[in-house]
Amino acid sequence: MVIKNFKIIKAVKKKIFLLILPLFCATLTLNAQKFGYIDTEYITSRMPEYTNAQAEIEKLTTKWIKEISDKNDEVTKLEKAYRAEEILLTEEMKQQRFRVITDKEKEAKDLQNKVFGYNGDLLKKKQDIMKPVLDEVAKAVEKVARLKRLDFLFDKSSDGLAMLYTNPIHDYTDYILEELGISPDQLKDKEREENEAKTSEGNKDGETEAKPSKGVKSVSSPKSNVIEQPKSNRKNTTVPKKE
Repeated sequence: MVIKNFKIIKAVKKKIFLLILPLFCATLTLNAQKFGYIDTEYITSRMPEYTNAQAEIEKLTTKWIKEISDKNDEVTKLEKAYRAEEILLTEEMKQQRFRVITDKEKEAKDLQNKVFGYNGDLLKKKQDIMKPVLDEVAKAVEKVARLKRLDFLFDKSSDGLAMLYTNPIHDYTDYILEELGISPDQLKDKEREENEAKTSEGNKDGETEAKPSKGVKSVSSPKSNVIEQPKSNRKNTTVPKKE
């Protein structure tokens, strides 16, 4: 019920935002205010610090999952042993065994709730690990906004903002990357090399499949053997003109 209500509230907020967005944009035009947008998902995915933070979180998650799994396995072993020896146990021994199993079950559930529950250890650890990375991005955003004299800077990847259309001239993502010491040109060169490598592999696979086996005549196919060029991860690669 709580989750359902949360989804309803979120949907209502989104509708309200979409209703006031045209008025907001009209106000920006009338007052000649300057605005732009960035893509934080793209920015963070290109940051080594973010990748390292994600790896650390994944490592902790795997460790906690194993600890919980080990406790559940221990409970399973105790239950099997109890069923195998139940006929030989006195009533007092049965109660004692049952209490041990119950306590072990509680330990496993408590650990699971402590780690993965609401506001659990995993969430807190994520916040602690990601904070330095997000703070670094926030500083870069503030600096670029001041340098470019932006009144508003939106996040294209945010759930709270539905950007139905974006003009690349207002995309300041690459400026943020530069401020973080990441070269957009190098990223584009790397993406182009990866795309060319994929295309080359695709051509080799196509040639291997097209090669006829011994004793079988090759038959030309009417279909073209052209391989589609993979698209870049960035939808908008044009950056605003330097001011």
